[in-house]
Amino acid sequence: MRKSFRERRPGPIGVIGTVALLAITALVYFWPDLPGINGSTYEAEFSEAAGLRPDDEVRVAGIKVGEVTGVELDVDRVLVTFRVEDTWIGDHTTAAIKIKTLLGRKFLALHPTGGRDQDPDVRIGLDRTVTPYDVTQAFEGLADTAGAIDTDQLAESFRTISDTFADSPTHVRSALDGLTSLSRTISSRDDQLAELLRNTRQITSTLAGTNEEFDKLLDDGELLLTELAGRRDAIHDLLTGTTDLAKQLSGLVADNSEQLDGALTQLEVVTDVLTRYGAQLDRGLQLAGPYFRVINNATGSGRWLDTYVCGLVEENREPCTPPRLPQGGPR
Repeated sequence: MRKSFRERRPGPIGVIGTVALLAITALVYFWPDLPGINGSTYEAEFSEAAGLRPDDEVRVAGIKVGEVTGVELDVDRVLVTFRVEDTWIGDHTTAAIKIKTLLGRKFLALHPTGGRDQDPDVRIGLDRTVTPYDVTQAFEGLADTAGAIDTDQLAESFRTISDTFADSPTHVRSALDGLTSLSRTISSRDDQLAELLRNTRQITSTLAGTNEEFDKLLDDGELLLTELAGRRDAIHDLLTGTTDLAKQLSGLVADNSEQLDGALTQLEVVTDVLTRYGAQLDRGLQLAGPYFRVINNATGSGRWLDTYVCGLVEENREPCTPPRLPQGGPR
């Protein structure tokens, strides 16, 4: 006879449930690293990292097929680990680190080729990898090289060549005269050229140092555009609802135009009457004020009514005579 769930011992059930929960958690956590689930993982050796970082894109023919999962130093070379999905990688595939943006962001470009599949356990060697040409280092090298040139000696060399070929044909002398003018110009602008190269080195160093800030700025701009795109639907719904409301109001006015015309006509008549008798209404309000004030004084003492009778005797009639109101009534 089978036991019900309540009759079973809770200890083994708790152990089994805990083990199952841990197994599910581990499966979810290591899901991206499971073989055959999220593509295949390969390794490639480079002479330098060249600014490549984890999470950078892996592209084939300009299309993203995966991402870089790790960049680490391996003795005298850099070991780059990357994962690709739904992409064939041959045993002669070449890999190159290329520039993605002007701010120095990189990506890993693959050129799949070969007769067999690339073994994930075999690295792509240095003979099949290429690093990019760094523009910043090129400018720094240019500044160092130009700064080491002895401009006076260079100008003297050009003048010596010009004197040596003084008896040469006209076109040769013209070319040498041009070289002499060039050497003089370079010599006279030596300080300006050196300052220009130093400023160029400083600019490139500054841009290289603020690379992360530029990346963050672009990421924030992307977030802003994403938020605006998300709000676009809400704004569209608002405008659509406003348009529908305007149509319904138009239909309501059209369906009840006769009743509205009659109501507006009567309202206009009432307004004309109030305007025509405005002076009389003002006069009535002026007279009603003292009247209601006296009523309030007479009845404001509770359940009694206060009154004053004037003029019962002849000697007391004079104070009870009401004063004459000024022209225009009370104020």
